[in-house]
Amino acid sequence: MNTILTYKSRNENAVYSKIDNFFSTFSIYKLLKRSNFYKEGGVQCVIVLKQLFALVFSGKNLYRTLHMNPEDVSFKKNTAYRFLNSCSHNWSKLLLLLATAIINVINSLTSEDRTSVLIVDDSLYDRGRSKKVELLSRVYDHTTKKFVKGFKMLTLGWSDGTSFIPVAFSLLSSRYEKKLICPADSTLNKNSVGCRKRSEAMENSNDIMLRLLDSAKGIPAKYLLFDSWFAFPKTIANVVKRKINVICMLKISSKIHYYYEGEWMNLKAIYSKLKQTGKGNIIGSVIAGVRESKKCPETIPVKIVFVKDRNSKNWLAVLSTDTKISNEEIIRIYGKR
Repeated sequence: MNTILTYKSRNENAVYSKIDNFFSTFSIYKLLKRSNFYKEGGVQCVIVLKQLFALVFSGKNLYRTLHMNPEDVSFKKNTAYRFLNSCSHNWSKLLLLLATAIINVINSLTSEDRTSVLIVDDSLYDRGRSKKVELLSRVYDHTTKKFVKGFKMLTLGWSDGTSFIPVAFSLLSSRYEKKLICPADSTLNKNSVGCRKRSEAMENSNDIMLRLLDSAKGIPAKYLLFDSWFAFPKTIANVVKRKINVICMLKISSKIHYYYEGEWMNLKAIYSKLKQTGKGNIIGSVIAGVRESKKCPETIPVKIVFVKDRNSKNWLAVLSTDTKISNEEIIRIYGKR
C-alpha cells in the first residue's frame, strides 16, 4: 500500500513540475491579463488555472476533489466555479494567444518545406442529460441520423501533419426558436464576453467560421481545409479574399454549379465529361471556376480532383483554389484533416 502511495505521489509531483514549467515557459500569467482574467478577491487566477490543469492531467475530478479532498487545492468551491463561469474572462483570446506561442515554437523546430494548414470542423457536443443549460437545443447528429440535446462545437485548428493545435472555437446552438430548449440569460451585461458568445451561438456556422479565420490571421498556414458541410462557392470565395487557399471536399448537389467549358454545371455533369486519366484512386481532374454569387461576374479558378470512394463504388470530388499543385499533392494535403 505504501509503495502504491509513494508511486502515486511521485507521479503527481512530476505532473505538477511539468505544469509549472509550461506556465513559466509560455508566460501564462501575462496571457491571462491580456485575456481579461482578473481575480475578484482571494486566490489569483493563474493559481486557480494551474491547479485545474493539475487535476485534469492527474486524472482527478474537480467536484470530487472539492468535496472529498479539499486540501488538494488552495481554493474553495465558489472560487472555482466563479472563475470558470465568469462572463468577463475571454477564454477564446487566451486559447488563441497560447496556441500562437506554441505554434511559433513548433515552426522554429520544423523544416520550411513542411506544409502547415488550418482545419475547420464541427462536432456534436452531446448534453442528453441536461435540462437547464443556457441555449441548450435540439441538434442533428449526422452519425445516428437523429436529433439530440446539445450543441455543435465549431473548431479551428492548426496542423503541420504531425501536430494538431486548437486555435479558436465557438459553441453553436440552434438559430430556430422551435429547436431551442433553454433561453439565454437576459440579465447579462450586453458588452461582456459571455453575452457576445451567447449571441454568436445562434448565428450561421459559415459566418462564424469566417470570423474564427479572421481571428487567427496571424497563424502561419498556407491552406484552409474543411469538409463538404462548408463547401459553398460563397464561403470558398470569402476565404480566398483573406489570402489563403482552400482545399475541401465538395457536395454532390444539383443546386451547386461550377463554370466548366463555357457553361455553369453541377458536379455530376462535369464528371460525365471527364477524361479519366488518373492513376490509382485518382480518376482525373478539371480546371473550373466558382463565383461568390450570381450577381458577381468574377470567377475564381479552381482545380477539382475526382477520386474513388473507398467505401462504395461511387466517386468523391476534392477542390483546391491552388491550381498549380498536382492532384496527388491536393489529396495528400487534404489528408491532414
